[in-house]
Amino acid sequence: MHDPVRAAIQDEPGAAIGAAGYVALPAEAARALFDPEDTALSGPAWAEFARSWEALEPDAHMADGGRYRLRRHAVFRLRAGDPALARAPHQPHYQGLEFNTLNGGVQRWFAPVTEAAAASPALAALLRGARAVFDGVAPGRDWHVEMHQFRIQARPDEAGKPTPEGMHRDGVDYVLVALIGRENVAGGETGIRVDGQPGEQSFTLSAPLDTVLLDDHRVWHGVTPIAPLDPARPGHRDVLVLTFRAA
Repeated sequence: MHDPVRAAIQDEPGAAIGAAGYVALPAEAARALFDPEDTALSGPAWAEFARSWEALEPDAHMADGGRYRLRRHAVFRLRAGDPALARAPHQPHYQGLEFNTLNGGVQRWFAPVTEAAAASPALAALLRGARAVFDGVAPGRDWHVEMHQFRIQARPDEAGKPTPEGMHRDGVDYVLVALIGRENVAGGETGIRVDGQPGEQSFTLSAPLDTVLLDDHRVWHGVTPIAPLDPARPGHRDVLVLTFRAA
């Protein structure tokens, strides 16, 4: 039987990635595609997953000396034809200097994603949804998936930099970026530059679950700094990044 939701996940975003290099999904579209039963990316399951961003730990590998980034990290192995979302042993994150001129070239150990967050139905929906899209573009692959939880803090005396390395590629095959939430911040505009296409596109992930999926071989991306709207209160921008590399 034809499943229109699965077809939409595999065909429409995949076609957009093939044609344009990326696709930006407003929260409602991402929720409809990745969670058609409306059980994982809304309500208590989503709220609990989003609360896990309150327990991130400082990034100790900021070559610019910044104190504005908190994070956790995990790795999953997704085997072709196997629906299991198998978490791998904790390991460092590595990017070559050609992909991250600021913090690359070294193995970076981050605090592990908590067991509760790793087992969240919300994360499972996003992993499976992204996998369906990327399998549609590049079928039959095993995937090495890295999960990054980021909180960028905005202070009156220090701009928060979501991408302090500037416009960049991640050194993988495909990437999903989903906004978890924004609190008391201005800025944070996403810029997209696609190899072989003129100009640069820009937009702001503003609602929880606004999502971008992109082909990392072709697309450069970056995010402008954030600052607090009200300097008397703390501000932050929370995102989930899932990177997919053929294993």
